[in-house]
Amino acid sequence: MKIKRALISVSDKSGIVEFAQKLVEMGVEIVSTGGTAKTLMEAGIKVTGISEVTGFPECLDGRVKTLHPRIHGGLLALRDNSEHMETLEKLEIETIDMVIVNLYPFRKTIEKADVSLEEAIENIDIGGPSMLRAGAKNYRFVTVAVDPIDYEIILYEMKHIGDVTENTKFKLASKVFAHTAHYDALIASYLWEKAEMEKYPNIITMTFEKAQDLRYGENPHQSAAYYKEIKTNHGTIASAEQLHGKELSFNNINDANAALLALKEFEAPAAVAVKHANPCGIGIGDNIYEAYSKAYRADTVSIFGGIVALNRELDEKTAEEVNKIFVEIIIAPSYTDRALEILKKKSNIRIMKLENMMCKQSESMDMKKVGGGLLIQDSDDYELDAEELQYVTEKTPSEKELEDLLFAWKAVKHVKSNAIVVAKDGMTLGIGPGQVNRIWAAEAAIERAGEGSKEAVMASDAFFPFDDVVHVAAKAGIKAIIQPGGSINDQKSIEACNKLGIAMVFTGVRHFRH
Repeated sequence: MKIKRALISVSDKSGIVEFAQKLVEMGVEIVSTGGTAKTLMEAGIKVTGISEVTGFPECLDGRVKTLHPRIHGGLLALRDNSEHMETLEKLEIETIDMVIVNLYPFRKTIEKADVSLEEAIENIDIGGPSMLRAGAKNYRFVTVAVDPIDYEIILYEMKHIGDVTENTKFKLASKVFAHTAHYDALIASYLWEKAEMEKYPNIITMTFEKAQDLRYGENPHQSAAYYKEIKTNHGTIASAEQLHGKELSFNNINDANAALLALKEFEAPAAVAVKHANPCGIGIGDNIYEAYSKAYRADTVSIFGGIVALNRELDEKTAEEVNKIFVEIIIAPSYTDRALEILKKKSNIRIMKLENMMCKQSESMDMKKVGGGLLIQDSDDYELDAEELQYVTEKTPSEKELEDLLFAWKAVKHVKSNAIVVAKDGMTLGIGPGQVNRIWAAEAAIERAGEGSKEAVMASDAFFPFDDVVHVAAKAGIKAIIQPGGSINDQKSIEACNKLGIAMVFTGVRHFRH
């Protein structure tokens, strides 16, 4: 069925003049509104105004112009339904065969720093979504497009086939409903936040946009893509700039996110190395070279092929050290020119720049997809104040041990449970991640630390169910322990520490990470 009449009303006018000119050349009548009609007429394109079609003037500052039976009747009538077509003839309504519409820029409006609620509401499109949905519902007879990228295929099929194929119309209609759902989700999210409604509503609608297709997922047989949230992403991997190297993979993004979250715990110059979503080395120092050196020495084996995140500018000296091994990704807020030259000598390193990396997302939520549903919780952004510590043993930690305990506590927070960290002098020495019982996690961390366990401290992400971890720690030379407390056997662990000369403090806060 040849396209005779097209309704065009777009906020994004890229390519619209050229597209409309081609339609006119193929004998299509153009119906248009407002700014779009002006743009087309200034380009010399003949346009039928929307009021000429409806017989009714635009009113209420343009709020009402396309919400009319002469528009929606022309869109929704089934061409193969004789009653529908007789009704159109009786009411003197002409069919509309194409709808080219994109919506008021609600997203750009709410992204402005000083936007008012009134301005945001004025940029909620009503007529546009109605026309799009009507045309998409009747896709067998109406071609609908919301994206300028689709103009080319429409024109190609009209020129070479005489009409847009039903298969293409169906795909375009599907794209329309995704687009309007995305648009409505943005509005719902914005208004919900402004209305200060409950945190966990009965119905939740979220929307994301694709950042890129990925070569594969966690494994080569899994397909994957990366989607970003539709909001300001300061301080996240989504806002990082890639300066060098091939595209990020699924595991790269996941591991880089883990490294960045751990890095945000430290104000001093810090370096975090991550492998398989677990820290393998964390170090802090007086400068970034010292911090990186500690993170490297923490586990010189596992850091190979890992992710390294730094919270200070990467200089030439540090770049030289990084280049001595293979790392998948290096992330830093900035790089000296010489440091970049050094790093770029390796073609397979991905160099990421994240200027605002220490920015923390306010009211951030953590989500986990499970079979048949979604788990949502507050992000674990609890920051422990030293004054909250409970000193539960006869021996109290020295000032130096207390510094190490607080460092180890920040580190263990980002290790998969069950988790134990052994640390000393602003450096992780042994990390025991993801064990099914706590004693195994402790044994793994101590084994990794080796002789470094002597005079070191230990952190546990959750309480000790038994006093066995205390005995293992004492045997290795651990001098102080930090853990949440809260077990029915806390007193046994306290008594064991008293007997073995270990200082232990409780935080009252658990940091499970699954």
